[in-house]
Amino acid sequence: MKKTVASPARRAVYLEYIDAPGKCVAVAGSFNNWQPLKKMTDKNNDGHYRCRLMLSPGEYLYKFVVDGEWRSDSANENFVPNEYGSLNSVLIVTSK
Repeated sequence: MKKTVASPARRAVYLEYIDAPGKCVAVAGSFNNWQPLKKMTDKNNDGHYRCRLMLSPGEYLYKFVVDGEWRSDSANENFVPNEYGSLNSVLIVTSK
């Protein structure tokens, strides 16, 4: 009989980016093949862009894409250099 191994439970992770209102902000990273498709919303139009990601425990690299410009998360002091000469932010998702 074949054993089924349960995958680690995904957890809600919240990211925030602060800038001027009216920007087009997305997040891209190793969790979505670096595609800036996850849009961040500024519900209060106060420049606080937020999103929720559902991720399994592990380590992920990411960047914000603001009006087409790739930016690391200045509020996150965990980062690594990338092959393009800039920095990727590091997100560590722990199990519960």
